[in-house]
Amino acid sequence: MSENNGKYIWVTLRILMGWLFLWPFLDKTLGLGFSTPQDRAWIAGGSPTTGYLSSASGPFAPIFQAMAGSPVVDFLYMAGLLLIGLALLSGIGVRIAGFGGTAMVLLMWLSHLPPSTNPLIDSHIIYAVVLVGLATVRAGQWVGLGRLWGRLWSGRVPALASVLQ
Repeated sequence: MSENNGKYIWVTLRILMGWLFLWPFLDKTLGLGFSTPQDRAWIAGGSPTTGYLSSASGPFAPIFQAMAGSPVVDFLYMAGLLLIGLALLSGIGVRIAGFGGTAMVLLMWLSHLPPSTNPLIDSHIIYAVVLVGLATVRAGQWVGLGRLWGRLWSGRVPALASVLQ
């Protein structure tokens, strides 16, 4: 496989993962009727975390169930979905989005142990591995705004440039 093919695979994964985060933000905010009915939308006063966290299972269930429906947890969850999704789609801030997204999906994995289809691995673990890969290969540099964004910051705040790319 040529180096360019590898880059395009990472770009494709970056865009797909970005949409994977942005879509639930849109659906939970507006109640588009996919996983969130309109009457339970965030803008209609619904809680985006109540259903998932209330059904937490496993050794950490009490911790996650106590967080269900908290306005602070709702805000942090929705902000994470939006910011991680936009960062991955645009290519700006892929490193921090990759590691932040990894933390988010691992927390979701911990909230429902053991996974229902496999004793250890489910889609959350696969997503975490892909997100770490995106963060470490600097996938925002290709087919996105990451390189331009990095150049903009490299002269002003060099330490921030590598984090925000």
